[in-house]
Amino acid sequence: MDDILRFALLGLGLGALYALTAHGIVLVYRGSGVLNFAHGAIGMAGAYVQWELAVNHGVPYWPAVACGVLGSTVLGVLTHLLVIRPLRRASSLARLVGTLAVFIVLTAVAVKRYGDSVQLVPAKLPSGLVEIAGATVSEDRIWLLGIAVVVTAALHALYKRTLFGLGTTAVAENQGVAASLGWSADLIAAANWGLGSALAGLTGILIVPVIGLSVTGLTTLLLSALAAALVGRFSSFPVTLAGGLVIGVVQSELTRFGSDVTGLAASVPFLVIALMLVARGRALPLRGTFLERLPALGTGRVRPVPLALAVVTGLLLIGLSSPLWADAITNTLVLSLIILSIIVVTGYAGQVSLAAYALAGTGAFIAGHAAADWGWPFELALLAGVLGTVPIGLLFALPAVRTRGVNLAIITLGLGTTLETMVFQNTDLSTTPGSDGIAVGKQTLFGIDISGVDHPQRYAAVVLVMLVAATLVVANVRRSRTGRRLIAVRANERAAAALGIDVRAAKLYAFGLSAAIAALAGVLTGFRSTSVVFADFASFESITALGLAVIGGVGFLVGPLFAATFAAGTVGARFGDLVVPGLSEWMPLIGGIILVLTLVGNQDGIGREVGKQAAAAERRLLSKRGPKHADAAQDAAEGTAEGDGPVAPDVHPAAPSPATHRAPGLPLRVRDLTVRYGGVVAVDGLSFDIEPGRVVGLIGPNGAGKTSAIDAVTGFTRAASGSVRLGDRDVTRLPVHRRAGSGLSRSFQSLELFEDMSVLDNLYAACDRPGPWAYLKDLVRPGSRLLPAHVLVAVREFGLEGALDRPVGDLSYGERRLLAIARAVATSPSVLLLDEPAAGLSDDESRELAHLVRRLAEDWGMGVLLVEHDVDMVMSVCDEVVVLDFGRRICVGTPEEVRGDPAVRAAYLGDLSPEEVAP
Repeated sequence: MDDILRFALLGLGLGALYALTAHGIVLVYRGSGVLNFAHGAIGMAGAYVQWELAVNHGVPYWPAVACGVLGSTVLGVLTHLLVIRPLRRASSLARLVGTLAVFIVLTAVAVKRYGDSVQLVPAKLPSGLVEIAGATVSEDRIWLLGIAVVVTAALHALYKRTLFGLGTTAVAENQGVAASLGWSADLIAAANWGLGSALAGLTGILIVPVIGLSVTGLTTLLLSALAAALVGRFSSFPVTLAGGLVIGVVQSELTRFGSDVTGLAASVPFLVIALMLVARGRALPLRGTFLERLPALGTGRVRPVPLALAVVTGLLLIGLSSPLWADAITNTLVLSLIILSIIVVTGYAGQVSLAAYALAGTGAFIAGHAAADWGWPFELALLAGVLGTVPIGLLFALPAVRTRGVNLAIITLGLGTTLETMVFQNTDLSTTPGSDGIAVGKQTLFGIDISGVDHPQRYAAVVLVMLVAATLVVANVRRSRTGRRLIAVRANERAAAALGIDVRAAKLYAFGLSAAIAALAGVLTGFRSTSVVFADFASFESITALGLAVIGGVGFLVGPLFAATFAAGTVGARFGDLVVPGLSEWMPLIGGIILVLTLVGNQDGIGREVGKQAAAAERRLLSKRGPKHADAAQDAAEGTAEGDGPVAPDVHPAAPSPATHRAPGLPLRVRDLTVRYGGVVAVDGLSFDIEPGRVVGLIGPNGAGKTSAIDAVTGFTRAASGSVRLGDRDVTRLPVHRRAGSGLSRSFQSLELFEDMSVLDNLYAACDRPGPWAYLKDLVRPGSRLLPAHVLVAVREFGLEGALDRPVGDLSYGERRLLAIARAVATSPSVLLLDEPAAGLSDDESRELAHLVRRLAEDWGMGVLLVEHDVDMVMSVCDEVVVLDFGRRICVGTPEEVRGDPAVRAAYLGDLSPEEVAP
């Protein structure tokens, strides 16, 4: 019993330090909305400044502490001013990678200056022993707990009772409104970055006597702090303190009583992170951020001749290289595979994963045991490693179903770190007796000796072939139906689900394919020697890999090879040593600096510029060959040449009529629909029917519940009750994409188009209905087909013939409105729900739209629900009108009946006298 209490008290001291670090993360997040992944590295820098001054320069302890805290403060402010502020209009991915870039730079500088050995630092806090309830514990742990409590109380008072705290809250809620009240968002953010980073420095200085001073130890403190911050919802300092203390106590107790399970105590922060994110995550599709610019994407087009020349050149260079150069080439190619796996999951699917190295290590682990324990040859072991990692990748993907963005980055980093500590660092699982890893021996491929030890050039050639094959697979996916679905999910999960795309399946597919590619890289890394050594698969290396992916262009297939040259041990490092001896030692720092410059100057990376230059060269070459090839040159520039996937159809006046492609008419029956948000009833017992070929209007004042009703019918809210039937089928409990697949389609008031796709691809995303085998077929043959006939008709009806190859961003507002409806029509719905389709249109455009809506019902046989503030449009086009007020139906009838209803006039015009109400 005394041991339990003693270790709990020890854990309180450690948990207090977790809480202090978490407070710094919370301050930065509240002040700027950025989750600072460099927080641990900034604290590490402060700790080294203090140690350097105190040990090497004889500065007294407390002045050295002040200098260390000041150094961290300056680093935090500079991070905001030089990195984060220039990225304020960039994507959330760019801002996240911005903090990762700072992490890479600071750790590279620290490793270069101090190495990564652990320095023992004596404690300066009182370290005598005190007895509490019969348990003896070091006095410094009590001091740490007291410091944490005092800092927590001070921060709570600062942000609750001062103008600065109120200003921070105002900026976090709404920067525009806060600016109108005189609050500078930049000033508030800089102040919070400084204060939060000061806490990081203080925590780093206080914790090094407990865990030792090292680069790795202090930077990995981040996960524990993130777990505590998540408990406090990145807002409450007292709850964050409680979370940190609980994590510290549990870790301490497991260290004492769970020592038989390797890495169990270190996994506690991840378990807390997983619990918080999954419990608080969202199962519903999420809306993209308005005006957020996503990284650009390549077309996935493969140019056979340049590719063949590049492969032949690469094989020749490998054949002529020395063993050292062959080893550098292998490092470059393997890292390119890691980056390629990130392109699939982050570039195409928009899921920020920091698990690449964990999955690579998993592949090496499985293949290593297959070779060492079961005697499998290299070919089968490689296949086992790749296929066996896919289910692990799907496990990593499960949190992506309920969360995304920085939250997903946190949980994948935590899961990868847990895998590293519990499996890779477990000598019982990851080593063969008498070896420093899993002994796999020298390898042969189909009887040919390819040992990386004896024949490094042959091994490099094999890795090159593997990289080319994997790149071709990813290129096929990019041009396929599956690729369009991934990109739709990346752009806007809500809109993708509304078109019948299974968002969950798309994410799982992206993680599975990414895991397979990462596993391929892991097996090739591990088997290059006679033993698979798991020091090569440190989880935090995934941060560097994501940064390199951004440098190369996270959406471009040529990017990995260029980006990999900025890493240590690669061809770029070898060339650097030729130019400047010893330059390779600085490659991590150089890569970090280039990443910062890339984010600020060109977020699309090297791949975008290379693609532009290649396309320009091809245009010039084809144009010189005569007029016949000029059109092909233009196609190459636009990425629409034959074989790229969808081909822009020739839409002409002779296209089939809508009547030829009448949608199967299924009536919609809605009964007792109720939507509650907490204590607010947005929709109260609404019932209505929509018959095929009829238009039903849904009107009411602002806040009447119209959009909530559409969200409930189409499955976008979990706060709904009642029943929704489409024909004879009850769709009440179906998810969004299955309702869409059953025949319920909708548009959005905010349009929610796929901004980084062309008009044509927006339509293809809506009308593609790949079968269950499409996910596998698209790996080898992306396929190409013309738009279905009913979509050709929609293109003609909505006047989009000349815009199919244009990016959505180039369309006028009116064209965007029409595309949103045409895309919904492309799903072949039985019932189409339009949410304020005429918002922002001119009178002439509204009249034309009303005519189109009427034709959708009469000529296409659809049932249409029209939600619109333009009452004149509703009355002119609808067969029946339902009127809502405060969520309740107050009237239903023909337009003439609704016009004369006193309750309707009162709802729109206020309380009127009986004489005024009379028609």
